[in-house]
Parts: sequence; structure tokens; C-alpha cells
Amino acid sequence: MTGLNNEGRFIQAAGCLCPSISRRLIPLAPKLGSAAQEIRLRLNRSVCVVCPDVTYFVTKSGGLVSTPISDCMLTVTKSDIADTFHNICNYSVYTRQNEIVNGFITMQGGHRAGICGTAVINNDKITNIRDISSINVRIAREHKDCAKSLVASLMKLQGGILVCGAPCSGKTTILRDMARLLSTENNKNVALIDERGEFAGTSAGKFQNDIGMCDVYDSYIKSEAMLQAIRSMAPDIIICDEIGSDDDIAAVEHSVNCGVRVITSVHASSEKELKSKSNIKRLAYTGAFSTAVFLSNKHKPGEVVKISEVGDIFGT
Repeated sequence: MTGLNNEGRFIQAAGCLCPSISRRLIPLAPKLGSAAQEIRLRLNRSVCVVCPDVTYFVTKSGGLVSTPISDCMLTVTKSDIADTFHNICNYSVYTRQNEIVNGFITMQGGHRAGICGTAVINNDKITNIRDISSINVRIAREHKDCAKSLVASLMKLQGGILVCGAPCSGKTTILRDMARLLSTENNKNVALIDERGEFAGTSAGKFQNDIGMCDVYDSYIKSEAMLQAIRSMAPDIIICDEIGSDDDIAAVEHSVNCGVRVITSVHASSEKELKSKSNIKRLAYTGAFSTAVFLSNKHKPGEVVKISEVGDIFGT
């Protein structure tokens, strides 16, 4: 485990960028370390640091402003994008190709870099991304015991759990801490499906985050990992992030039929939004999930605002 505090994690994430930008950002760690959520690079635009309440723009001198000032900003060049891209790939683009075509690369510490550019299409499938124009580094954080009260209340209930929230609301952070608590303090066999490397933050085979005593399926396709876990690891609980595809839904159904409890997240900021998701509705009618936990917005990531019975939401 890294054992880094928020300031250290900001420095670690900023260090993944090209030197011309990282050397301006790293000195800002004491000010931004606790609040920064993302570092955004856009070609020919100002470097941005996104916080819950404000987006800062970085000046050439390493200062911060809330509104760009003409001719004073640290502007992202084509070479900045290229250098950063090769850095986050550890100068081995080929080995990260599967991640690249999915639009993100997971870095040491569990930080995730989203990439945007021109898609290369072959047989109606994206096979590569070229001419990268934007890179968004999402800073990974650990907040140990943030799910402690949630676990204490929900473990008394039966059935699966949906953790619902908008982007940057803390879904992954909550799930990671639930995995740690369930596998240690609650003595459960937990299979942690880490499809995007954000839970354990695996680097060179070592977990960068504290995920307790979980069995970690790093970079597996989510649906395949669920089936493998059931066949070989006898989990009591499967925890994964952001279900939604037909394959995901089928794998959850299979898990439940095998007596395995599933805890996962969904992009939905309200009961109304959750109810509109047809695949989740299909699962609701199977009884796969009993409880939906709704998180606050990005201004208070990880804060639980409502706990609802899934049956009441979908009328099952």
C-alpha cells in the first residue's frame, strides 16, 4: 500500500504528467492536495485543476486563477500531450492497447487517465485512438472507514446493494472501503472485480490501496471475472464497479442464482434516474438487489443522502 495522504496522492498523480506541467503543479500540492479531483489537459488550452467548488486554471508562473487571463496561462502544447501520454503508458503504448481503446489508462496508485482524440475504426470497432487532444487525470483517494456505518447497517439486510450516484460522487471510494471492511472485520470471502484498476490500484503486481483480504481480479472483463470467481474462489460477496451491459446483467443474475451477494455501483443520482435504467429494472424483478444507496454530488463525495428499498423504487 502507498500509505500516501491526499497531498502525496496529488503529487503522485501530477508526477505522471510531462515535466513542463508537473513542475508547475507539484508545488501546489499543499493548497490543492485535499480538494483536487481531476487534472485536465486540453490541447492549446489552459491546464485545469478541478475541485468540488471551483475549477482552477494554472498560470505560467504556477499561480491559480478561476478565470483564464489572456497570455498568462500555462497552455498545453502538442508535445505536452505526447509526452504525458507516453509517460502514463510507461513508454510502452503497445502493452496498454486494450485500455487505450476503452478510453482510459490506469496508473500507479490507482489514478486513472481518460484520453480523448480521433478514433481508428476497423470492422465497426475502435482499434486505436490517435491524435490525442485531451487527457483527464482523475486522482484516486482512500478514505478509510468512510463506509463503516453503511456496512454496519446494510449487513443486517439480505440481498445485493446498488451504490448510486453521479460521476465524482465517491462510488468507487465507498465500494473500496466496503470491500476492505467486509473482508477483514466481517470475515467475508470477497471477490473484488477491478476491471479498471481503480479499487486496488495494482502496479507491477502490488496493490497500491488497502483492499483488505479480498481476492482481486485486476483488469478482467467484469462479467468473465464474476463467473471465474464463482467457479474457483467461492466468494460470499462480489464487489464490482458500474454495471450496465447485457453481459454484466447476465453475470449478476448467475451470481445471485449461485447464492453470491453482489454489491455494485450505477450511474444514477436519483430514484427516478435509477428507475429509467431498463437493465437494472430487469435485475430488480429477479430480486438480485434489495437496497439502493444514493450518494451526494461531487461537492460532498462519499456522503450518503438516502437509502431505499429497490422493491419500492421499481414496484416489485
